[in-house]
Amino acid sequence: MSDRAKLRADFVRRAGWGDAGERLLAGDASFRKYFRLTRPRASAVVMDAPPPQEDVRPFVRIARHLLSLGLSAPEILAEDVQNGFLLLEDLGDDTYARVLAKGGDEGELYARATDVLVALHQAPNHAVLPGLGDYAGEALIDAAMLLPEWYLPEASGKPTPAEEIADYRAAWRECLAQLPATPPALLLRDYHKDNLLWLPARGGVKTCGLLDFQDAQGGHPSYDLVSLIEDARRDVSPAVHEACIARYVAAAGLDDKDFRLGLSLMAAQRHARIIGLWIRLLRRDGKPEYLQHMQRCWRYFEHALEHDALRPLRQWVDRLLPPELRRIGAP
Repeated sequence: MSDRAKLRADFVRRAGWGDAGERLLAGDASFRKYFRLTRPRASAVVMDAPPPQEDVRPFVRIARHLLSLGLSAPEILAEDVQNGFLLLEDLGDDTYARVLAKGGDEGELYARATDVLVALHQAPNHAVLPGLGDYAGEALIDAAMLLPEWYLPEASGKPTPAEEIADYRAAWRECLAQLPATPPALLLRDYHKDNLLWLPARGGVKTCGLLDFQDAQGGHPSYDLVSLIEDARRDVSPAVHEACIARYVAAAGLDDKDFRLGLSLMAAQRHARIIGLWIRLLRRDGKPEYLQHMQRCWRYFEHALEHDALRPLRQWVDRLLPPELRRIGAP
């Protein structure tokens, strides 16, 4: 047994689950691993997040905040912050991805997930906690730099000139300057089918369970909706896509035109980042499997760029990445 496994076993024993069976449930792109503990008529999940690579405190803080708002985050049953272990409520295996694959009602699933975002953004101070940091302005641009720094060199076969990188930043600044002033809302940052759970027995807004929110920040309220309805790994039907936007705008009482402008900006930022990310995963991490999603991301990106507010960025993309350079990952 490894030293890490011994530490985990000691944590489980101290948490009162020493008699439970354990099996690996999942890992993710970070250093975190998850294990399910089972005993007759009960189960729980251990998050194993080894320091110094991981810090469980943001997860604990956000989980308790979401629970205080009446949402379905996993309850924290026990914690060992120093060694990076949490014992979590087991919310089950019915991720949106699995339920959809089995023929689940897409419209109903996405409506409930949209309602969670409405509840978040109607909470006091739009559910933003002090000290989270803002995913806005230069932070958005920095994240979107993956496009010129990774995708463009891969597509063109040569490094991106420094002046073109500077022009890309300038284009983004010009686009984001048109974003209507909006109070920041809590962004869970990875709000999509793999991090949402279907919990129909709970009813109401608790029907949609929440996972993987430790990177939450404040930002434009459309960001998580874009993550949901323009999922990099799944095509959402046009009818559901539009229904979610209309549902959110109506329930939140927002100006439709202003919100859709923000949505186009956040969509362009997210897809530019992910298009570059797929290449970084290929070249740096040896993971080519994500290229199968590239053309979907380009479709979403091109659609976002059609908005007038994105004209400076659209001109940069058309000049540096004409259609023939957008074919990586195409069948």
